[in-house]
Amino acid sequence: MTSIKEQAAIGRLLSFLQEWDNAGKVARGHILDNFVETNQGKTGPELEHEFSQGASLFLVRLTTYLRITYMTGLGLEKLLRSIGIFLSAVSSNRYLIEFLEVGGVLTLLEILGLEKIKEEDKKESIKLLQFIANSGRKYKELICESYGVRSIAEFLAKSKSEETQEEVQILLDSLVHGNPKYQNQVYKGLIALLPCTSPKAQQLALQTLRTAQLIVGTTHPSIVDCVLKVLGTMHLEVQYEAIELIKVLVDYDVRLPLLKGLVALLIPSVKDASQQHAKILTAGSGRQSYWGPGARQHEHRPGDAAPARGAQPDGRHGQHGPHQQPAAGQPHTAVLRADVPSGGGARAKVHGGGTVPALPCKCPHPAWDINCISTLPPHIEWSWPPM
Repeated sequence: MTSIKEQAAIGRLLSFLQEWDNAGKVARGHILDNFVETNQGKTGPELEHEFSQGASLFLVRLTTYLRITYMTGLGLEKLLRSIGIFLSAVSSNRYLIEFLEVGGVLTLLEILGLEKIKEEDKKESIKLLQFIANSGRKYKELICESYGVRSIAEFLAKSKSEETQEEVQILLDSLVHGNPKYQNQVYKGLIALLPCTSPKAQQLALQTLRTAQLIVGTTHPSIVDCVLKVLGTMHLEVQYEAIELIKVLVDYDVRLPLLKGLVALLIPSVKDASQQHAKILTAGSGRQSYWGPGARQHEHRPGDAAPARGAQPDGRHGQHGPHQQPAAGQPHTAVLRADVPSGGGARAKVHGGGTVPALPCKCPHPAWDINCISTLPPHIEWSWPPM
């Protein structure tokens, strides 16, 4: 015979369950908020004490409500969090079995493929699958037998949230450990993720593949082509993970095809080479010559008078001309006149005033002989006397 205290507890439980059954969507949302806030982190025995040994009655109502409303996505996050309190509680194997018996795994996997459901709701679904996978080998096999690897991998490739993708990586890593019956299936699913368009998904798949490769022990024939194609990405973090995976693969039987593929990547294709050649020609045609447009090169011939310092290649004497004086404020520059013979006079006149000693007909330095000055390129300035 139950005591008065126990009867009061049972009465509170029945009152709570009746309130849930009669509540609408808004009222049930408030009930779930209070349940999550009050029971977060409790163990299985503590939940049983809270519900007077009738916690399973409330879990059944939650799973039934989930199966009815999950396709609409209304209030799904609160509902999944409430179920997570039961599944994550210590010594909660009883609740886990009850959830799986009503098709809980299939429901969670189906949520991942629905477009109407929010990303946050799918993230909570992934967390529940983590609780199930971490409960033991037979539960990992149950997820894989329900086509879970394919559903999880497709969600990882399509997800737009990096936090959610990281949760998916944790789930895949859990499925590849301690699951010898289906570890090859997870391994192939990770390889199938490499050609996807999500850089974050590629990075996480490559990270998990390194661990999976060590566990599986054998290589799949398609892994070489998939990894080599990933090397062409513009995302450095993906390239890094691909290189780290290649370092692992060189110890397996794919070393030779992997080496051939890496060498082939170093050889540019005909299309790339022709495009690069066209760019070089286009860049070279836009450059101007040394003398600039319209300039004439002056070639010295033996016997011609040497050009004066400051004279232009066509015989002009700089910007002032042969008989012009420099503007006010400009210094007087001594420029040797071009019409003075090679010997000059006793005191050869120079532009700007003053005189300089006459140049000898035969210089003491043969390398600077005036008769040989024509061998110098026309654009090189020369000075006298040589230093």
